[in-house]
Amino acid sequence: MKFLDSSARDFAACCVRFENREKTVIKSLALATAGLALAVSGAVAQTKVPFALDWKFEGPSAAYFAAIDNGHFANEGLDVEVSAGSGSLDAIPKVATGAFPIGFADINSLVKFLDQNPGAPVIAAMMVYDKPPFAVVGRVSQGVSTPGDLEGKVLGAPPPDGAWAQFPAFASANGLDVSKITVEPVGFPTREPMLAEGKVDAITGFSFSSYLNLVRLGVPEEDISVILMADNGLSLYGNAIIVNTEFAAANADTVTGFLRAVAMGWKDVIADPDAGAAMVTKRNPAADTALEARRLKLAIVANVVTDYTMANGMGGVDADRMAASIEQLAENYEFQNTPDASLYFTDAYLPTDGSLMLK
Repeated sequence: MKFLDSSARDFAACCVRFENREKTVIKSLALATAGLALAVSGAVAQTKVPFALDWKFEGPSAAYFAAIDNGHFANEGLDVEVSAGSGSLDAIPKVATGAFPIGFADINSLVKFLDQNPGAPVIAAMMVYDKPPFAVVGRVSQGVSTPGDLEGKVLGAPPPDGAWAQFPAFASANGLDVSKITVEPVGFPTREPMLAEGKVDAITGFSFSSYLNLVRLGVPEEDISVILMADNGLSLYGNAIIVNTEFAAANADTVTGFLRAVAMGWKDVIADPDAGAAMVTKRNPAADTALEARRLKLAIVANVVTDYTMANGMGGVDADRMAASIEQLAENYEFQNTPDASLYFTDAYLPTDGSLMLK
């Protein structure tokens, strides 16, 4: 503003002293103002990036809304719109077809998708759930507290569920006789209600979601048993940011900026989960802020902040563990092609400026 005030005074003086140059000065000032407006407009122009989530807006979605509300995406020149999903598999075809350039999905489902669709232009670029939330959730009152308790019981499982996809390997790791387990296909909306009503004895699902959904339905917390697969024989990774490889190759800086903003969003909600939950309920008024804060805290402690991510930062994977996880997938999935970890995950777009570190 000081520059403009000075310019105005100079202009006034020129008008007094050199009236015959008035039109020339006005024209020059107008051109300069137009040029300034164009420069400002160019500086704030942002790249639109649609982002496909795996599920509806719940506590763990808070990190992406924090990246929006706290300006992290904007700082990277990005205008991000987050779309809800309908399951662990949902975002993969959306990103592979290019309908969305970036998404959030279970990497184990991605491995299978790429095996069945060789050459599909999609890959994981940032691990978020270093420890996956795949779980079997049961009722203590119905005799389910440990993996072995599942024999002779009814297990409710949605067919597209990421946790159900890992159940065969989980059963193998725990020596379960699956012929003694009755599997009841259920829908996502009816999964927890059926367990709450005693129509099934246990369900597969994400630990933080199923647990709190049952609490909301009135099931006493002491009657809920969460059998986390990662603590019972599975060394798999969980959900990751996935990218369309064609988009990423042409927009590498955009992808890196997106991942950096996501990391900053996660650090924001790790520091203040309650504020993160409020961002969720702003987008999902039907949600309960206190409940979503608990869900977010559960995800942070069990899935995001692990020994590995505290030591190495979030986003990357350990090569040996990745190889072991692929071997474990092969226990309950017959690969059509030779597995190759480089087809499923790349660290090429991860920021290297320290923004991934959690401490």
